[in-house]
Amino acid sequence: MISRLLFVVFLALTAAALPTRGETKSRSVSGDDVPIATTSATTPRNGATAAGRSQQKVGRYFIEFRSRYALTYGHTYVIFGRLDKSGKVIDRDVAGLHPASNSAVPYVLGHYIPVPAETGASDGDLDDRYRSASWRVMLSEAEYRQVVAYIRKLQARTHFWQATVNNCNAFVGNIARSMGYKTPGIWLRPRNYVIKLRDMNGGPNAIGYTGPPG
Repeated sequence: MISRLLFVVFLALTAAALPTRGETKSRSVSGDDVPIATTSATTPRNGATAAGRSQQKVGRYFIEFRSRYALTYGHTYVIFGRLDKSGKVIDRDVAGLHPASNSAVPYVLGHYIPVPAETGASDGDLDDRYRSASWRVMLSEAEYRQVVAYIRKLQARTHFWQATVNNCNAFVGNIARSMGYKTPGIWLRPRNYVIKLRDMNGGPNAIGYTGPPG
């Protein structure tokens, strides 16, 4: 009886010392036990599947020419990024030309002389409540990368804003022309500029939005 019990204990100790299928033992790093792997060999770590990882790369690319309301005559800019299969935005960025200050002083001076500018997002750009007009264009990945590369170059070389010569309409117009589109005059109000841009290039089925005059 004793010999049988000793034999069973010996088998249990042997089994406990061997790793189960799909597992590896921990190794000691500076005295701490760090698990190398604890999941099945057929399941990727963190519970993600190979199909799930590939789906993360799937998306549709877009650029949206947009205008928004403001206390003055408004602002024109672009939003660009990626959509999932349901049309929900996965990521997005903003580019637009505006004075590099929240103060009204550079804005007023910029109607007479060039003032230092910024070319990123400004307050209210991503808030749909302030959107006055828009025109979205869907792009392939190659087209999107080409457009983004141009936007980055344009941002790098644009340092000043001037209301009658180098304004937000002119900045967006440069982007549109780089894509082969016709552009209206830069002295239109931003809402009217985007509407005109859409009408000149997008046709009656253009993906867009038009808000009330403001």
